[in-house]
Amino acid sequence: MTAGDDGKADLLDYLREGRQILMFKLDGLSEYDLRRPLTPTGTNLLGLLKHLAYVEMGYFGPVFGPPAPEAEAWVAEDTEDNADMWATAEETRADVVALYRRAWAVADATVAELPLDAVGTVPWWSDPQVSLHRVLVHVIAETHRHAGHADIVRELVDGSVGNQSVGDNLPEHDAAWWQEYRERLETAARAAGDRVS
Repeated sequence: MTAGDDGKADLLDYLREGRQILMFKLDGLSEYDLRRPLTPTGTNLLGLLKHLAYVEMGYFGPVFGPPAPEAEAWVAEDTEDNADMWATAEETRADVVALYRRAWAVADATVAELPLDAVGTVPWWSDPQVSLHRVLVHVIAETHRHAGHADIVRELVDGSVGNQSVGDNLPEHDAAWWQEYRERLETAARAAGDRVS
């Protein structure tokens, strides 16, 4: 940080990095693959994006004052559980991406307008009075957590890995090396399980 810098720019950079990673995970996939529930709890790529759109709108809109009508359903008591974690057949990739970009605009405007020590109210938290700094850190953590989920889901869909381009954060090896590596991990896991059992 430089003199007079409150760290806001660094925090926004981390949030934007997480957003871009999530967007990258959608590249080249069909509408079906974007929605495929690949965990027992239904985790899917488009649902992660939709969820984070409501997270950003919800935390950076009404919590600090600016209205975000699209986020109202996210916190309404009569909203179906996990409604924000999947896209309906009628919602296209373009619809969800546009929603996420509108959420970015809400978040970015709030962060630009307020100091990090501005206080907002998160009614669903046990201690509802929070600073913009705390909410920004919370949303960065949530965004990157879900970016990790997206890494795994995308790898399950088609084997693609990496943050911004294929293989940019993993050692570069061919499929045979990765298969041997995975088998070595499986062997170690079984040996540990047998030893403890």
